[in-house]
Amino acid sequence: MKISEILQLNRIIPELKGKEKDSIIDELLDQFKDDERINDLKKIRDAVFEREKIMSTGVGKGFAIPHAKTDAVKEIVAGFGKLKEPVDFEALDGEPVNLVFLLIGKENLVGPHIKLLSRISRMMNKDEFREKLMTAGTQEEILHVFTEEEKKYFDLP
Repeated sequence: MKISEILQLNRIIPELKGKEKDSIIDELLDQFKDDERINDLKKIRDAVFEREKIMSTGVGKGFAIPHAKTDAVKEIVAGFGKLKEPVDFEALDGEPVNLVFLLIGKENLVGPHIKLLSRISRMMNKDEFREKLMTAGTQEEILHVFTEEEKKYFDLP
């Protein structure tokens, strides 16, 4: 399963409006209000915030991956957003966050969920990749950055 297959164009926000962690997560989740893959958005929201209570998903280097597993989705879904002004996300390195990747996995698809989290983390550890995301201005450009970076992890025809 590829990030570029689950991250849909209309689930990318080139400029998040939120000014603090909770409002940013809510903004990313709100994109799924009318998504047919969602069974219960409130249950998803609760799962993401419960996971966030365990430990911040601000993984460092200006990046956060709020995520959860729940039976409130029919399949794995994702959203992504950028912040013009970095926000305190209680990140592990203490640095503010300006790139946020939301991943909601299906309760019974633990393996793919873990693999996607790992791949996102690996990609985001690359300075060049993060810089490309920061300079990408549109949904299309952002998705293209993910697609091109992901080619390095897969043998594509």
